[in-house]
Amino acid sequence: MTKILQKEAPVLHMQAEPVSQKDIGSPRLGKIITDMKALLTEEEDGVGIAAPQIGIPLRIFVVSHRAFEYADDHDEAPTNIARGAESAQKPAHEDLVFINPEIIKLSRKKKWLPEGCLSVRWLYGETLRAEKATVRAYDEYGKRFTRGGSGLLAQIFQHEVDHLNGILFNDHAKNLEKISPEEQKKMWSVPTAEGREKTK
Repeated sequence: MTKILQKEAPVLHMQAEPVSQKDIGSPRLGKIITDMKALLTEEEDGVGIAAPQIGIPLRIFVVSHRAFEYADDHDEAPTNIARGAESAQKPAHEDLVFINPEIIKLSRKKKWLPEGCLSVRWLYGETLRAEKATVRAYDEYGKRFTRGGSGLLAQIFQHEVDHLNGILFNDHAKNLEKISPEEQKKMWSVPTAEGREKTK
């Protein structure tokens, strides 16, 4: 059974390999992406996952529909997102797959942001991230696209590309602290990268 690897796993500290163009759309790659989406859905506070986190050293990451829903309504986070529960209705957005992603633009303006990671459970800290980021990648059907994002989306893009380069957020975070799942539910409100943003 596929599971999310934790920080001690060697694959999380390796440079991931590009996906061959001929493999995009193949059953093998489809299975990897399906597994990633399923694991991401199971994690109530998960908004992004990279292939190395499931032991696959390929340049792929998935951004959860939760992240796009929160970004659409960032001034007032929906209750179902804050609690990490799935909406009873079909999500307004679908999970977005990034294959062989490249960050092609970062804003000069940066900000220290709260961050966590599904592979560094239950450690949280603050990371310095560009406020805006633009990524170019292929989707799961082989179509090339460019996606820009600010705030949470920009943070996720940078966090996930770090994973593909063998970097974990705690490698460069400050003010690291361990917070239990129980404490997290009481203290943290909306998703950030792969963790939650602390209630001000």
